[in-house]
Amino acid sequence: MSNVGTMPHHSRDSLRGIAAAVFFALAAILSTAAFAADPPINVSRSTAGHAGGPAISGFDPVAYFTEAKPVPGDAKFSADYDGATWHFSSAENLARFEADPGKYAPQYGGYCAYAVSVGKTAPIDPAAWKIVDDKLYLNYNAAIQARWAQDIPKSIAAGDGNWPKVLE
Repeated sequence: MSNVGTMPHHSRDSLRGIAAAVFFALAAILSTAAFAADPPINVSRSTAGHAGGPAISGFDPVAYFTEAKPVPGDAKFSADYDGATWHFSSAENLARFEADPGKYAPQYGGYCAYAVSVGKTAPIDPAAWKIVDDKLYLNYNAAIQARWAQDIPKSIAAGDGNWPKVLE
């Protein structure tokens, strides 16, 4: 009689224990990821999908006001604000932001303004932006921005009513 394909009981029990531990660890990780609230600031995701990059895809929030266009920031000009790292294109813009971050930080933590207006969160395209009443609003893309802009006062009122509840 051959012993090929048989395993002592203690080895099978060890394997079952390891498999159970792996299963429960993965279940805990997945359930945490699936139900975790969004961070208050829209930050870039790493290639592994974890938050941790710069706010608003690394674009300079001050440049929307001073240059009327999206300008990539530089990590050498950075500041921490509201739990996120913000990048700026110059020392001057960094200083402006540090003097009054509430003036320059985008509404809804930099999440898509349209998504927030309908009770959700979504990432943004830094090129889909608008300043309304001296406040910066960002959107997912140009098509979504056009939908948001069909009735800006209504969209803003809805977004204001949903923010920050949409993060939960």
